[in-house]
This record gives sequence, C-alpha cells and structure tokens, in this order.
Amino acid sequence: MPVKIRLQRHGKKGKPFYWIVAADARSKRDGKFLEKLGTYNPNTNPATIDLNLDNAVQWLHNGAQPTDTARAILSYKGALLKHHLDGGVRKGALTQEQADAKLAAWLEEKSGKVASKETNLAKVQADAKAKALKAEKEANEKRIAAQAEAAQAAVATEEVAEEVTEEVVEETTEAVATEETVEVVAEETATEEVVAEEPAAEAESTSEETEEA
Repeated sequence: MPVKIRLQRHGKKGKPFYWIVAADARSKRDGKFLEKLGTYNPNTNPATIDLNLDNAVQWLHNGAQPTDTARAILSYKGALLKHHLDGGVRKGALTQEQADAKLAAWLEEKSGKVASKETNLAKVQADAKAKALKAEKEANEKRIAAQAEAAQAAVATEEVAEEVTEEVVEETTEAVATEETVEVVAEETATEEVVAEEPAAEAESTSEETEEA
C-alpha cells in the first residue's frame, strides 16, 4: 500500500490550519489517515510547526513519500536529515552516537536561526510601532496647533468686529449730536427772527396811528 506524508486542511476560512498525516495515497486529501504526525500553522510568523520527529522518520524508513510541502516541513524540522543519518548508521558509515551528535548540532543551529529570526521580527514590529506612535504624536501636535491658530483667528476677528462696532456707534452718536445741534441752532434762529419781526410790526402800527391823528 503506497503511503504519502501530506497535509490535511483544518481551521477556518481564510485561516487554514493543517495536520501532518501519513495516509494512503489513494484516499482523499482530507479523508481518512493512518497516523497524525504533527501540525502546521502558517498564520504565525514564523510558521508554527509541531512534528513527532521519530514517528515521521519511521514512516520515511517504511517508504512513505512526502508531498512537496510536507517534504519542506520535514526538512525544516530535521526529519530528512535524521532519515539520512540513520541510513548511514545502517550502512556502518558512522555510529549512532555520531549520528545523534550531528543531529543535535544541526537542531541547535536551526533553533538559533529561528530565535534570531523571531528577534529580528520583534525588533521590526517594535520599530514600526514606534514610528506609528511618532507619526500619531506629530499629527496630534499639528492638529492642536491648527486648533490654536483657529482660536486666535476667531479672537482676532471678534476684536476687529468689536472695534468696528464701537466706531459705528461713535459715528452714529456724533451724527445724532450734530443733528440735534443743527435743530437747536435752527430753532434759536427762528426765535430770533420772530422776536425781531415783533418790534417792527409794533413800530408800523404806531406810525399808522400817528398819521390818522
């Protein structure tokens, strides 16, 4: 029976989550499987892989063929290297201790690379967050400055309006006072003319009385 090591899809729409399984090559992708070997979550950075290394290597020993994606995962976790080293042990090219030492050194180096990548990613995220905060702070400062300028402009406009209003009031008051003065002068002039006409009339009357006599 041909066996394949492949991925079986699980998870939600848009957020896939995979099981790494050993299954009959003739079965459906998401159908029955012979053994679950681990999980693969591509939604994290770096991707999260949990693999039963010994069981995966045992299936490789038994002739199971991994798919391309599964092969990349097995290589990433050291399963292919262990399979190769076990073949060397069987052929007598090296001892089991030597094979274990080489695998341990490789896994340690791989772990260091993964840790370095995680550190770099965390630094990049921190830098991006700091830049975003700085940009937000600058935007807030600009907005506050614009509001202050707008408030100053509003105050200046109100002051100008008040000055204009005061000038209009003063001009109106002066105009009213002028009109009142003109009216008073006119009244006084009229009164003087009436007073001047009355003695003249009296004089004419006296003259007429004298002529009659």
